[in-house]
Amino acid sequence: MKRILSLILCLLLLTACAGPGNPSTVPPAGTGGEGLEVHFIDVGQADCALLLCGGEAMLLDGGNVDDSSLVVSYLLSQEVEELKYLVSTHAHEDHSGGLAGIMAVFPVEAVFAATRTYASNCYDDFMYYVDQQGLTAQRPAPGDAYALGDATVTFLGPVKDYAETNDTSLVCRVDYGQTSFLFTGDMATDAETDLLDAGARVKADVLKVGHHGSATSTGYRFLYEVDPTWAVISCGTGNAYGHPHEETLKKLSDAEVTVYRTDEMGTVVATSDGSTLTFTTGKAVLPEDALPDDGREVFIGNKNSKKFHTEDCASLPAEKNQILFDSYQDALDAGYTPCGSASVLWITLPVCGKL
Repeated sequence: MKRILSLILCLLLLTACAGPGNPSTVPPAGTGGEGLEVHFIDVGQADCALLLCGGEAMLLDGGNVDDSSLVVSYLLSQEVEELKYLVSTHAHEDHSGGLAGIMAVFPVEAVFAATRTYASNCYDDFMYYVDQQGLTAQRPAPGDAYALGDATVTFLGPVKDYAETNDTSLVCRVDYGQTSFLFTGDMATDAETDLLDAGARVKADVLKVGHHGSATSTGYRFLYEVDPTWAVISCGTGNAYGHPHEETLKKLSDAEVTVYRTDEMGTVVATSDGSTLTFTTGKAVLPEDALPDDGREVFIGNKNSKKFHTEDCASLPAEKNQILFDSYQDALDAGYTPCGSASVLWITLPVCGKL
C-alpha cells in the first residue's frame, strides 16, 4: 500500500476541490526568487509552513494525513520542484501525517526529525519514504545551522531529552537580513524554560506560536524573551481543543503582538526584504461596511471552480452548480474566491517594527 500512495495522491490532486488553504484561496506570492517568503499554510487543526528563499524551498511539518494533497497542490502552485530541507518538528500526526504523501511527490535533499521511530502508521510511512529517497532522518543538535538561499536556519533545541512528545519538538529560528522567525512546534512551557536557561537566542520578529495557541505553551518568560512584533497561530475553525486559548491570546495582547490566525485569515504569507516584513492573508477579514457588497443582496458561487460572482456577471455557472451567499464575507468564509467582477480583496499590510 505504501508503494501506491504516490498514485493515489496524484488521483486526489486531479479530483480535489479548492477549499480554505488551497492554492485558489491564497494570494499569489511568487516563488521565492528574491527575499524570504514564509507561507503558514492553512491546514486546519494542524501545522505546515513553507519557506522560500533564493530559489530554494524548505518545509516545516506537513499537516495531517488528509492534508497531503492540499500541501502538494500548494507547493506546485508556488512552482516548488524539490525541497532542500524537510523538517518534522515532532511525531504527532497533525505535524508529520502529511509528510509521506509529500515525499512521494517531491525529492528532498535533507530530512530533519525529532525521532526516527514512533508508534504510528503515518510516521512509519514517512520514514518509508525517507528510506526510499536514500536519506537519513537527522536529529540536529542545538547550534546546527544551514543555508536556505541567503537565509540561515539555526536549530536551537530541544536542549534535553523528554518523555512528552510535544517537548521533543525541534526548535529553529530563521534569519534573513535583519528579520527573524522562530518556530517551536508544540513545545510546552517547561521545555521553553529549559531552552531559555540554556542561553538559546530566541529573540525574533515573528513567533510561530507553539501548540496552536494552547495555554500549555508560550509562557510569560518565553514571550518576554522572544519579544515578537508579530505572531502566527495555526489552528482549525471551531476545533475541539478550543485553540487558541484565551489565556494565550491575552498574553499576546498584553505584549502588544499583532496576531495572524489561519482559522480566521486562511493561509498567511510573511515576506521579508531583509529589513521590513509584509503580511498577506488568504481570507479578507474586513469590517462589514468595508466589504464591496455595493448594495447587492446575493453573491453566486460556482461549486466546481469555488469562485463567486455578482448576479450580473457574464461568467455565471449553470444553475445546478450554483450556491448562493448572502454577503461577500459569507462567500470568503466558505472558502470561495472572487472572480474579476466581484473584485479581489487580498489584504497586504506593509509594516515596520522592532527590527
